[in-house]
Amino acid sequence: MTSNNQTFQPNGPASSEAIASLKAALPKPLPEGYVAFPQRANGGEGLIGERYVRLWRAEELIEVNRGYNVTEFFPNLFLIGTDGGGEGYAIDVSGNDTSVFEVPFIGMPSDASIIASSFESFATALGQ
Repeated sequence: MTSNNQTFQPNGPASSEAIASLKAALPKPLPEGYVAFPQRANGGEGLIGERYVRLWRAEELIEVNRGYNVTEFFPNLFLIGTDGGGEGYAIDVSGNDTSVFEVPFIGMPSDASIIASSFESFATALGQ
């Protein structure tokens, strides 16, 4: 976890190979607004307002989503990060929505709640 006064610090851009591998491994395409993010910042962490955010690197995303059985429990969502505690951040991959959700790591799909209307609006809060 980061210190309480650290604003979000992005990592450097993901390699084109990492982005291509991520896209190839997914059963559903990621929203375009999210795909552009790793080209600018391959994850990062820090505070956004009072919310701690750790966005995972492109190279970590597939393994993390497998580990949490996301396709079974949240079939229309794809985890992209965590709050460092019991909540994950996920994007909608159903093709019908571009919302960003806060998802409990222990809970039911109905427990997911929208925290941003799109990844673009979420990224704006990150300063990205």
